[in-house]
Amino acid sequence: MELNSLGFLFFFVAFFILYWFGTGGRIKLQNILLLAGSYLFYAVWDWKCLFLLIASSAINYFLGIEIGKTENEKKRQVLVWFGVLYGILSLVYFKYTNFFITSFIDAFAFFEISLNIHTLKIILPLGISFYTFRTISYILDVDKGKIEPVTNWINFFAYVAFFPCIIAGPIDKARTFVPQLEKKREFDYSMSVNGLKQILWGLFKKVVVADNCAEITNHLFADYANLPSYLLLLGAFLYTVQLYTDFSGYSDMAIGIAKLLGINVTINFNYPFFVQNVAHYWRNWHMSLTSWLTEYVFTPLSIKFRDYDKWGIILASIINFVIVGAWHGANWTFVLFGFLHGCYFIPLILRGRMNKKIPKIEKLPNGKELRNMVATFLLIMFTNVVFRADSVSHAFSYLAGILTQHFVVNVADIEYLSLIKLSILLVIILVFFMLEWKGRAKECPLYVILQNRSRYLRWAFYYVLIVMIFLYVGEEQEFIYAQF
Repeated sequence: MELNSLGFLFFFVAFFILYWFGTGGRIKLQNILLLAGSYLFYAVWDWKCLFLLIASSAINYFLGIEIGKTENEKKRQVLVWFGVLYGILSLVYFKYTNFFITSFIDAFAFFEISLNIHTLKIILPLGISFYTFRTISYILDVDKGKIEPVTNWINFFAYVAFFPCIIAGPIDKARTFVPQLEKKREFDYSMSVNGLKQILWGLFKKVVVADNCAEITNHLFADYANLPSYLLLLGAFLYTVQLYTDFSGYSDMAIGIAKLLGINVTINFNYPFFVQNVAHYWRNWHMSLTSWLTEYVFTPLSIKFRDYDKWGIILASIINFVIVGAWHGANWTFVLFGFLHGCYFIPLILRGRMNKKIPKIEKLPNGKELRNMVATFLLIMFTNVVFRADSVSHAFSYLAGILTQHFVVNVADIEYLSLIKLSILLVIILVFFMLEWKGRAKECPLYVILQNRSRYLRWAFYYVLIVMIFLYVGEEQEFIYAQF
């Protein structure tokens, strides 16, 4: 049941009516319904893995209470480490066991040694990377006194399983999310209008931009050996646009749905392609994951390595981004992707510019700003080839093809490429980025665009977006980050 499916629409309309009109505004009933709805949503995906989600919630709920009331420091740390290791080992088992097995087999095969070892039949639980990071942050925050243990199990279980965010984030921390479940929520018209705008913008990103990019990039990455460099460049560009609009589209929809329920969740994207260096990019891309790792991984490591001055920060940065890459999945391409991004920070760290604030561009970028934006985008674009590739060799071959495959191919002879459709898509992408640039001062461009114009003009614009969504809607495409 994807967020962009008719099934979810029917589910959410029924849920919305019950949530606001069937509970009488009583917090406890709203939270019970929120938990029940989240479990139903998850069970539709995979009811077997629902028991793992419940078990993870229960273990961390009782651990949080025990940690909060334990005064003995050694016992407290044992409980904290148990909670953290439980989360990490769950991820390792479900996401990486077969990866380790195949890597082990491949290592021996390199020396022409055949091992009679087989991979295991392990099903990857939906959203495990996201809800595990939620529970780990909760345990660490309770230990550090950043949040009091949550004693209401309904609230805690609802926080872990919150259905708009469980598939692909954002990754909210308990200290910002749970307090919202503990206070009375009343229907807020303006908040709901903003939520609907954000859902519409997210749907446009996903259905009109991302899914149409996917139709082309899937073919280009599969057929890369037979394509000239300019088409490989096109594939790298379109995949970067696809990745952004697919993932940020999901985040917009999740945030918008939460607003309709009177809940604010963490902003996940802040126009990451309008930045001037990689450090600024990561402060605006997948922000909930970036802030999570900055707080719980990078900062502790940089303190531990502080005796090594800038080289300690470099080491902490590389470790941090290798974890970022590995978090995405069990493939060496993700590890390499993270390692490369960690290396991109080295010049910024050595020059003392990693944390340097860059003034916002008020109107149009000047020559230097535009050059930095383009250079950063290209760096991200080429690195995303590694992220998209099936293997490291596939990534290197694709990138090498961009530099070497200069032969001429008649695009009209490629059956999966229509010049008319491609031209329309490129125009849509251009208009999309122009709208994002226009609305970059707010969380969602639709909060700003035409806000001072007449209601009829605004509604005409919204109807155009809706019509385009219906025109371009096709076979239901899974969100990219649902697989992580």
